[in-house]
Amino acid sequence: MRALLRDVALVARFTRSVPSGTLPAVRGKVIHHEADSTADASTVFRFLGDSATWPDWTPIERCDITVPAGPERPEERTFTTGRVRVHERVVERTPDARLVYELTDGLPLEDYRAVIELAPTPGGGTHITWHTTFRPRRPGTGWLYRRALDKATRTFVDGLAQHAALATP
Repeated sequence: MRALLRDVALVARFTRSVPSGTLPAVRGKVIHHEADSTADASTVFRFLGDSATWPDWTPIERCDITVPAGPERPEERTFTTGRVRVHERVVERTPDARLVYELTDGLPLEDYRAVIELAPTPGGGTHITWHTTFRPRRPGTGWLYRRALDKATRTFVDGLAQHAALATP
């Protein structure tokens, strides 16, 4: 995982040196992972929906809630891992079913949006689907970010499924 974070930091450092708008527009990238947990959706969402628990089941080292969620205000959070710090806004939260967040700062990506959906499985567990889309700000870097973020997302999905299963009595 350290190598993955080093790759993300390296790409971020490289892309900052390329002036914005100097290269042609780029296509969007897609990351999609799924996993099953033996835990029910309520248990899975207990961890997914609580940003402060993410360091417990992901490689993320620290979570800071910068703007707590309110009736008319989405939660904003900062996740830190090594030298990588990303800022996100939770734009949709449907208990036991769905969480959507957007990247607001921290990586040279545009239109970054992750949609995590939970669905019951016949055995009483939960099927987790994590679908992310983004566009790199700098053409030619999308494949690097997709590779690094694909590995991270796979780790997140598997970590969530396993962590929730261990929390189930």
